[in-house]
Amino acid sequence: MMAISVTHEEINGVQVLTIGTEALSIDELNLEEISQKLFDLAAEIPPQIVINMQYVEFYGSSFIETLFRIWNRIKSSENGAFGIAGLQTYCREILQMTNLDSIWAIYDDVDAAVAAISSAGNKS
Repeated sequence: MMAISVTHEEINGVQVLTIGTEALSIDELNLEEISQKLFDLAAEIPPQIVINMQYVEFYGSSFIETLFRIWNRIKSSENGAFGIAGLQTYCREILQMTNLDSIWAIYDDVDAAVAAISSAGNKS
C-alpha cells in the first residue's frame, strides 16, 4: 500500500491541509499520519484549519472520529475555526447522513473556505 501524501500550506493565516494528490481512500493504515498533522495544526494559536479533501473518495468511521476530536479541540479555542473543503459526492453524503454537515463548515473549495475563515478570524 502506498502512503498518502499530506501537504500543508498557510493561506491568509489559515492552515490548509491537503490529503492526497489523486483518488484515494483513507483507511486505518494511513490515518495516523493525517491525525498527527491535524493535531499539530490544532495546536497553533489561533487554530484555523481547512482540510482539503478534493482527492478523497472514501473514509471510514475512524477518520470521522479524528475530525470530531480535532473540531472539539478547535471550537474550544478563542478564534478557532474549522472547515472542510472539496468533498467528493460520497464523502459529503456521509457527513449529511450523520448530520455532521450541520455542525461543521463545509465549503465547495479551498478558496471559499479560506475566505470565510480568514474573514471570520479578523472580526475579533
